[in-house]
Amino acid sequence: MAITVRIPTPLRTLTEGKDEVEASGTSVRQVIDDLEKNYPGLKDRLCDDKGGVRRFVNIYQNEEDIRFLDNLETTVKDGDAISIVPAIAGGH
Repeated sequence: MAITVRIPTPLRTLTEGKDEVEASGTSVRQVIDDLEKNYPGLKDRLCDDKGGVRRFVNIYQNEEDIRFLDNLETTVKDGDAISIVPAIAGGH
């Protein structure tokens, strides 16, 4: 099952500079686990010690924030796109 994962600039050092990679799985959690196999260190940047998504990381499945779906258990299917978006704070 091929899922396209869009990688933000700060994490591209872990994906050999690639802005998009493919991963497999039937849930967002499985996709992240698959990414970790191919790009070690990526999961630590996305998930906290308890296995949840880090507070300042947003993950979208086909433009929907997974926090409003089933979080890491959100079902994915062939052809879906996962976007990793670091939260931006600050401003005026």
